[in-house]
Parts: sequence; C-alpha cells; structure tokens
Amino acid sequence: MDARAIVVTSGKGGVGKTTTTANVGAALAKLGEKVAVIDVDVGLRNLDVVMGLEGRVVFDLIDVLEGRCKRSQALIKDKRLDGLYLLPASQTKDKESLDPEKFRHLVKALIEEEGFNRVLIDSPAGIERGFQTAATPAEGALVVVNPEVSSVRDADRIIGMLEAREVRENFLVINRLRPKMVERGDMLSVEDVQEILGLRPIGIVPEDEKVLVSSNEGEPLVLKNGSLAGNAFMDVARRIRGESVPFPDFREKSGLMGTLRKLFGGG
Repeated sequence: MDARAIVVTSGKGGVGKTTTTANVGAALAKLGEKVAVIDVDVGLRNLDVVMGLEGRVVFDLIDVLEGRCKRSQALIKDKRLDGLYLLPASQTKDKESLDPEKFRHLVKALIEEEGFNRVLIDSPAGIERGFQTAATPAEGALVVVNPEVSSVRDADRIIGMLEAREVRENFLVINRLRPKMVERGDMLSVEDVQEILGLRPIGIVPEDEKVLVSSNEGEPLVLKNGSLAGNAFMDVARRIRGESVPFPDFREKSGLMGTLRKLFGGG
C-alpha cells in the first residue's frame, strides 16, 4: 500500500478492528517503520488496553485537538518496540467532540512533521460521526470482516462510503476464519467474501484463542511466536509494505492423505 494514513474499519462492531490495529501497527514497527496508532472510538477507549499501555495514559486525542497539550505529550511510546506510538481516545467525551478537519491536520502533521511512516486509525463501529471523522484523513483502508452475513453486509456499506470519499486503497482483512465451518458450508469462504465485496484480501486471520489471551494480557500477538493469528497479522504488515507473501492454506486436511502429510511434515 502506498497509503500512509490508513483507517481500520468495519461497520459492524466486535469483528476485531482494535485487535487488527494493535497487531498490524506492532508488526509494521517490528519491520522497521515508525508507526502511530490512533484510537478514535471516543468514549469507549480500548486500544490502550489491548496494547497494555492503559497505565501510561495522561493526555488523549481530544486534549490534542482542543489544544490542551502538544502532540508529543499525548503520544505514548511503546517500550517494547522503538517505532510504535499510541494516541489514545478520551473516555470522558463523546464522538461529537471530534472535529474532522482538526483530525485531518493532526494526522498530516504526524506524517509530515513528526516523521511517522504510517498512521493507523482505529475507527468506531457504525457509519456515524465517529467513522466519518476517522476516515477524513485516510488514504487507504483495512476493512475488517468476519465471514458471516451480517458482517459482510455492513462491510459492503462501509466500502461504498469509503469509495464515495475517494479513499481508494481499500483491502479486506478476513478475520476469525474457521476452516471446518467453511468446509461444512456453515461459514462463508474467503472466495465468497471476496466475490460479494469486490475487494482483495490483504490478510486472512484464522480463529485463534490466543487472540483473547493476548488482549487480556495487553501484548499484541505479533510480539510472540508460534501463533497462527500472530503470523497472519505479520503477513498483513509485510503485504502493506509491498512484499509478496502467499496466503497459507487453512483448509483442514482429513482422511488418509491428511494423516500422511502430518506424519511426514507436509502441508
């Protein structure tokens, strides 16, 4: 992606936007970029908790936009990765406090004056003011979708709104894929989602209980090794940076051939 300001959005709540923002941001920093992740979900601040930085919040996004502090005072540097910074949301204000033009100028300043290679914007769910403000400075989008009908329907509406705003570099992150359910016909396949929404996936993240554990611990999965979801988020970051990374085959291997492949270390 050429986009440097990227909104992470979905339409439907609970699909994994904040987890995606935290992990892709951390992965990009791990790959050498200077990254700011911004929580725009004013009133429902969660990104700081998922990243394990809630104890270090002093100022927030609204404080910066309303001039009560400098950008540098509100940005929290992650001690685990040199290039990762968080700008948290306010818990005491509401989304009406967000000024889209002030937010646009803030994101522009982070890139042009503070030297950030990438700014990831964690958008609130829905299509109201919070989303509209989050999308205002965006040059590209990661549309997070679960492979189920209501999530896909809401994502379709969000994609239309992004295109109307001339946000052009839009890609899918298909989250919480369960290969067994897909094979039984109980869950949409990656191909189904791609065909319905007309966007290419930049990430396919399988269902992984370690995601919940990492969120509770406040440590993004990409900072650990051996997790399918963590590996998938690292792959998203690599693709954003232009690397050609093949998608893994998450389909279940069954029967005699599947057993033989496992015994002999095959895929």
